Amino acid sequence: MNFAAAAGNAAPTAIHTDSQGLAQGDFKLPTANGSISAYYAAPEGRQDLPIVLVVQEIFGVHEHIKDVCRRFAKAGYLAVAANLYERQGDASQYTDIPKLISDLVAKVPDEQVYGDLDASLAWAAEHGGNPARVGITGFCWGGRLTWMYAAHNPRVQAGVAWYGKLAAGHGPLIKQVALDIADKLHGPVLGLYGAKDESIPLADVEKMKQRLAQGNEHSRASEFVVYPDAGHAFYADYRPSYVKQAADDGWKRALEWFGRYV
Repeated sequence: MNFAAAAGNAAPTAIHTDSQGLAQGDFKLPTANGSISAYYAAPEGRQDLPIVLVVQEIFGVHEHIKDVCRRFAKAGYLAVAANLYERQGDASQYTDIPKLISDLVAKVPDEQVYGDLDASLAWAAEHGGNPARVGITGFCWGGRLTWMYAAHNPRVQAGVAWYGKLAAGHGPLIKQVALDIADKLHGPVLGLYGAKDESIPLADVEKMKQRLAQGNEHSRASEFVVYPDAGHAFYADYRPSYVKQAADDGWKRALEWFGRYV
């Protein structure tokens, strides 16, 4: 897969979650301006499920993101991952990360993402999900969007942001950063970060903590966990950046967080 080439050689630790007992697959997600590709996974034959929106890394909705959806489905959630910059191009065709960012990622406005996530939630509500029980999680690019969408949509009850940028975004279309909306979350967010992440200074984490502490009740209920031996993308088990101990602990905390609030 080209995304693996872009990320570095696939790690031997790459996890595959089977689909036994699940309803899952690719589908076309209807949005306000045409359809985009998406993937879902849910416990088979069940209704009224809590919903988790899974927001991609910069590499798009590839096998790892689909596997994350199956992991949530095994835990009892209806998980949906939409290809959030399909309109800009096909991320799987890129092996050069800076070019991927300049050609596609930097051309994706937050407003487009919010609309597609709204559409994902609407689809989930029509296919066995409970729109009164909504969580969102995302990785890297999607980690930032987790913070942003938790402030955008009042239906969001909780978020888990994995190493998402706090003081910046990708490209000139970004109007706000996570620090700007930290005080007005609609649900508490758990931030999972690595102390060795060269792209997100720990000073930004401290600033975010201060902004959250000055915000509404959901902002004040938000928390951070910083793993001392982890860098960026420590949950990405298909990449050399994977740190199993931090990934396992983060996943456990994510499930506990959603179990508490969603």
